[in-house]
Amino acid sequence: MTAASPAAPRSARRLHRTAALVLAAFAPAGAALAQTAPAATSPADSALRRCTALSSDNQARLACFDQWAAQQAWQAPAASAEAATAVQPPVDTTLPATRVIDVARTEGCRDPQYSDLSRFWELESGSDCGTFSFRGYRPITVSVVASSNVNRQPTSDAENGSATESTPYRRTENRIQLSVRTKVAQGLLTQGHPTLKDSVWFGYTQQSYWQLFTPEISRPFRATDHEPEVMYVYPTTAELPFGWKWRYSGIGLVHQSNGQSKPLSRSWNRVYLMTGMELGNSWSVNARLWRRIPESAGSDDNPNISDYVGRGELSALWNYDKNNTVSATLRSSLSSSGRGSMRVEWMQAIGTGLFGGKSNLRLHTALFNGYGDSMIDYNRKRTVFSVGLSLVDF
Repeated sequence: MTAASPAAPRSARRLHRTAALVLAAFAPAGAALAQTAPAATSPADSALRRCTALSSDNQARLACFDQWAAQQAWQAPAASAEAATAVQPPVDTTLPATRVIDVARTEGCRDPQYSDLSRFWELESGSDCGTFSFRGYRPITVSVVASSNVNRQPTSDAENGSATESTPYRRTENRIQLSVRTKVAQGLLTQGHPTLKDSVWFGYTQQSYWQLFTPEISRPFRATDHEPEVMYVYPTTAELPFGWKWRYSGIGLVHQSNGQSKPLSRSWNRVYLMTGMELGNSWSVNARLWRRIPESAGSDDNPNISDYVGRGELSALWNYDKNNTVSATLRSSLSSSGRGSMRVEWMQAIGTGLFGGKSNLRLHTALFNGYGDSMIDYNRKRTVFSVGLSLVDF
């Protein structure tokens, strides 16, 4: 800014002179403060001293202060703008969460920021949906089944364990499965951990084979199995080779029976260990190893069931894309008999869910071969193909 010209209005020249006198009056104080300041001064302090030193020329002194003030007005917004535009480093959402996320996108156990296993078992504080709320366990399924054979006269090595008459069941029938669970406790051994949560669950699964296409015998339910279980799950975060992560381990107790009386009664109790790992959200592998709780010969409806159904299982799941999932489950007797089973499943999402997200409804296609497709078939080998609809992950 330059000094006021003679052509400027008289009031403007008077205002400039007044401002110069005011600044001059405060100059000694400013100089005194400058003398007590540290030796290292900023460029702004140096400019202020230079303006204060122009005591003999009020016009030059005023122009100097105007220039200094303009520089301060320019620099201050630049500093605040820089602070306002500072960007925090982005969160790496490719990792299984193992972190606290301040703002969840949706309810914890449905938040896609967390991995599938973390949400399924609610392994972290951010993927937690609380206790005593119902969640899906195994798929809730209604399907049509075609099998290589049907057990018209079930048998067992137990005393009075074989049917005396044959029932004309058809090989085509309807399969219905209901499966739910609820978390009854959490934070037992991980109390105080900032992210990880262990938990205790109660689950119930019911599977029925319904002779829907056999009107001549009044469409009975050929078999219905009940499977309540209690399980404890502990979260883990260990890094495994090739990018895999060990996500949980646990222990469980399960009872399975068909609720029938002799000679069709079948039941057993098991205690099992389980664990799971995953590779991002593309692959997951889960394993269970169990031991049957012994029963007396008089109460054992299905001796040697472990030699048929198996003593452990290994399952692998592949999310081909956001709408298609392929899985395979192998059961083995872990003995020289070599018995067990294999189940291959393909689930395809149908439609969209709430707010445009992924639907919970699936077209469910499955192929089973081996022993133990139901309790009544524990010692009968058969091949079963099924197509139907399933509700998952609710």
